[in-house]
Amino acid sequence: MADTIILTDHEAIRSWAAARAGFPAIVDVSPETGTQAMLRLVFGQHAYQDQDQAERPANAGGYELVEWDEWFKLFDERQLALVVAAEQPGRREQFHEFVRRPA
Repeated sequence: MADTIILTDHEAIRSWAAARAGFPAIVDVSPETGTQAMLRLVFGQHAYQDQDQAERPANAGGYELVEWDEWFKLFDERQLALVVAAEQPGRREQFHEFVRRPA
C-alpha cells in the first residue's frame, strides 16, 4: 500500500468521503438491536437505499445510512481515526480503515 494519512478532523473526513461519493453508514453487529454499532463508509451504488424495499427485521444484516452527526458521535466516543491512502495524481483510492487514535 502506498503512503497513508490518519484523519480525525470531521471536515477532513467528510471532504475525503465526498470526493469519492462516500456516505456514512452503521451496521448493527449485535445480537440485540442497537447494542453494538459498527461504523462504515459506503461508496457509489452501495450508498443507494431503495425506499420501496420491504421492511427488514432488526439485525437482518446490511447497513443503514445515517447523518454525519450520528456517525461522528460514535467515531469520537470510540476514539477512532480514519486511515486513508495518500492522494496520488489521477487516482481516487477508496482504501480506508478505522484504527484507534494515536496517543
